[in-house]
Amino acid sequence: MNFELTDEQQSVKEMVRKFVDKEIIPNIQEWDRQGHFEPAILKKLANLQVMGVCIPEEYGGAGMDYNTLAIVCEELERGDTAYRTAVSVHTGLNSMTILQWGTEEQKQKYLVPQADGRKIGAFGLTEPNAGSDVAAMNTTAARNGDYYILNGSKTWISLCDVADHFLIFAKTDYGIGHKGISAFIVDRSFAGVETKAIKGKLGIRAGNTGEVFLTDVKVPIENRLGEEGEGFKIAMAALDNGRFTVAAGAVGLIEASLEASLKYCHERKTFGKEIGKHQLVQQMIAKMSANLEISRLLVFKAGWLKNQGKRNTKETSLAKWISCNAAFDAANDAVQIHGAYGYSDEYPVERFLRNSKAPVIYEGTREIHTIMQGEYALGYREDKTLRKQLPAWPFEQVSVTNYLQK
Repeated sequence: MNFELTDEQQSVKEMVRKFVDKEIIPNIQEWDRQGHFEPAILKKLANLQVMGVCIPEEYGGAGMDYNTLAIVCEELERGDTAYRTAVSVHTGLNSMTILQWGTEEQKQKYLVPQADGRKIGAFGLTEPNAGSDVAAMNTTAARNGDYYILNGSKTWISLCDVADHFLIFAKTDYGIGHKGISAFIVDRSFAGVETKAIKGKLGIRAGNTGEVFLTDVKVPIENRLGEEGEGFKIAMAALDNGRFTVAAGAVGLIEASLEASLKYCHERKTFGKEIGKHQLVQQMIAKMSANLEISRLLVFKAGWLKNQGKRNTKETSLAKWISCNAAFDAANDAVQIHGAYGYSDEYPVERFLRNSKAPVIYEGTREIHTIMQGEYALGYREDKTLRKQLPAWPFEQVSVTNYLQK
């Protein structure tokens, strides 16, 4: 086992860190206060080929490995959760799902412009009455000749007002639960598609999150992703990729909380010495440091399995569960270390704490992942081979050096 980053991975890490330090961190306090999502950041990330970092070059991406995607997400969340979320949704949930399940025509039409950042993709699974209970969704897709007619709504959809393409899940057979769900690529330009942002969020205020409304939307049959009735399997496979990026982002939030805490520990003095000299403060710092290493290793193990083309639902679930809990704890401790100042947005740690709560809930609550890990350990849950697998890396003989020189 080699735990060192490759030269290419290290170069990407440094590139994204410099971008975050220059473009996000100086502005994020004000964007967060205003609830402002800055779309120019996505265009700049596209120029760096970050929006398709792990998509094969033949489909417009950079062709790098899945752990490089994790590195990108870690560095972005060190700046703010909003922009890691954008990459998680666009790349992890949407583009990688089309890469895995799409036809060649779908890849050329939708994946290529998404991978090079000309178009933005979103993911529509959650509904007002269907979160963890996916089979409870009410959105329907009725076949009508060469089209499906979609009706329903989705909520808590990241990039809802920004995305050009939505991956929408709907019931084509209402009477058979999750086996009656199908997946569709829906273009914003289709008549009957409307979106509305959600305001008043606890955290990720600089992110665009909202609702998608579908009213008699005509979706061509060639925009169905996978077979009819295969939508639940596609959604779960997509979540393997989304959860992977969320876990990687949590590593970045732990690192940001630790960096801010270490700085403050050396600046603040009480009882005649730096607060870092107090043992209970050291205990919180030690926990952050340990969880940073633990979480990163769990993420990289899941990424290694992805690179091998192996099913990684169990490992990704574990990484998401542990790292998101650890990120919440790290942000909470960071606020405690900052004392009263931690309760003010003068310091970034209060934003870290607000942002850290959402990942404990979305893409599988911590309770869902706890149950999953228990079922795996007891032998009640077993992952079967999917009809289509995410391609192993390297995809083909590509030159990552050319990418880094662009």
